[in-house]
Amino acid sequence: MKGYDAVVVGAGPAGTTASLRMAQRGLKVLLVERGDVPGSKNMFGGMLPFCPIVEEMIPGFWDHAPWERHVIKRTLTALSGTSSTSFVFESTNFDNPPYNGYTLFRPIFDRWYADKAREAGVDILTGCLVEETIREKGSVSGVRIGRDHGVVKAPVVIACDGVLSLLAKKAGLYNPPKACDMAVGVKGLFHLGEEKINERFGLVRRQGLSQEFLGCTEGVRGGGFMYTQTETISVGLVFHLGSLKEKGLAPYELFQRFLVLDPVRKILKGARLVEYSAHLLPEGGHKLVPRLFTDGLLLAGDAAGLCYTNGLNQEGMNLAITSGFLAAETVFAAFEKGDFSREQLAGYETRLKESFVLRDMKTFAKTVDLMHNDRLFSVYPRLVGTIMEELYRSDGNPKKSLAVASWKAIKDVVGIRFFISDVVRGGKSLL
Repeated sequence: MKGYDAVVVGAGPAGTTASLRMAQRGLKVLLVERGDVPGSKNMFGGMLPFCPIVEEMIPGFWDHAPWERHVIKRTLTALSGTSSTSFVFESTNFDNPPYNGYTLFRPIFDRWYADKAREAGVDILTGCLVEETIREKGSVSGVRIGRDHGVVKAPVVIACDGVLSLLAKKAGLYNPPKACDMAVGVKGLFHLGEEKINERFGLVRRQGLSQEFLGCTEGVRGGGFMYTQTETISVGLVFHLGSLKEKGLAPYELFQRFLVLDPVRKILKGARLVEYSAHLLPEGGHKLVPRLFTDGLLLAGDAAGLCYTNGLNQEGMNLAITSGFLAAETVFAAFEKGDFSREQLAGYETRLKESFVLRDMKTFAKTVDLMHNDRLFSVYPRLVGTIMEELYRSDGNPKKSLAVASWKAIKDVVGIRFFISDVVRGGKSLL
């Protein structure tokens, strides 16, 4: 097999971005994907926040990309057995281009995005597993591909092969993550139709919604989600893997019980399940970002652990795209100097630190510990429901003020000591 200037492993957002950018810079690039086509192995039920970098690479990107809906409404729903309380944010500012965030159907989007890389000159090899990197004089100098035992030579490799990156592990850049640092997502894709989706969520045109749920995981740390595509709705749960193991509960059973909860069941009435999937997610945050480079090798996207939660939503795809772009810029700079040593490739980490990627991850580094508080996913949703029910109850007795009703509910549901401790802990994690 012919040699290349660079090999990228994994045709997700990070890998395709890196490939496209390097090809635009005049480099000869091979993109290797394990799936039959880019996006075929993806499980994604969320949204891509506005990302300026894609417009830099492909002018008019959002006018041509196959996105589903632009998100104007964000809803957080706390479930507490017999009640549900929703907090809704909706902005007309998010209803004007460039839109703040877009829902995607990744099998379609990833294939389209990879085609853009191909048009730029990237060679794409699908249905192939990269088994390992090859080395010469201590530096990565290509990859070994499982199919036909092929070897591809290149002075630099960018590994974008997912959260359990085989290449990062074999390169000694990090150890396999523990259950306490991982989450598992389960998702169902339901077909409902564009008109019914708009009607049930109060949307028009290509407006979209994202909704998160707390108190729906039966004591397991985690939550639910719902995202609107054009004709379909992605519905699922994300669980902290360590907590799920401790409880001894099966993700699929919890997912089935989530679907019959009243607020979810009403939305999905008449919908048809067309796909079910599950996927591991990195949840360690900033402290578990591995060493990102070595001689001839860079990590990007999930392989670099670039994913975090800020307490309200998970950020990942925009970080993956940006990391792929910055990895490509680092490789181009290395070519200009003819130097692919770790000292030269260290510029990649510098670029990430100067961008929003590692800055945001550092800002929300402590929220990982906050998300390990079991009460956040069980007790506090019940507390919200108790307070709201007390405020709206009409039984012929004098009504309590909000302060009195809230204080009584805190004492009865949470306990004063735990509540104060959680407030202090939560405040520290968000400061």
